[in-house]
Amino acid sequence: MRPPRLLPDEADGRALFEIASRCRAALLEGRDDDGGVAGLGDIVAVPPVRAARDRGDLHARPMFDRLTATGLAWTNGTTLDCSAMIWCTAFRPALRHLAPLRVRDPHGRIAVEGRRAAAEPRLHLLGYGDWVGPGSATLVGAGLYARDAVDAIAAELGGRRVHRTPR
Repeated sequence: MRPPRLLPDEADGRALFEIASRCRAALLEGRDDDGGVAGLGDIVAVPPVRAARDRGDLHARPMFDRLTATGLAWTNGTTLDCSAMIWCTAFRPALRHLAPLRVRDPHGRIAVEGRRAAAEPRLHLLGYGDWVGPGSATLVGAGLYARDAVDAIAAELGGRRVHRTPR
């Protein structure tokens, strides 16, 4: 696994759309995919991301191996205690790492109260389709729910620093 890569600062929505359109046209014409947007990076460097990068607040870690009763654990023995964890999913949620928490019902769903997993109060789910809120898995909705979630969780934690471990 490699660390996440920020897209170039100048890669705005228009540039991403043009790249994706070129890639699609190439594929439709039988030419090779040049990597498209994924070839540029993983994370759009919107102003808050650039500010965090410039402050030195972005620290990539490999994906944790498992969840513990108090937080996260890696195969090398490193642990991180967490008062809250935000699990950002998309249209097809990746929930494998949540198995130790036993929060899924027999149908594979996680009961939520707002964005919080009903069975595990430290776990907050974003981008979980309409389970979390209308449009929460869309590009527009994800940002709105993410900001609200981080603000609410920070307030619940008494303003303590929120550690972000990007994938």
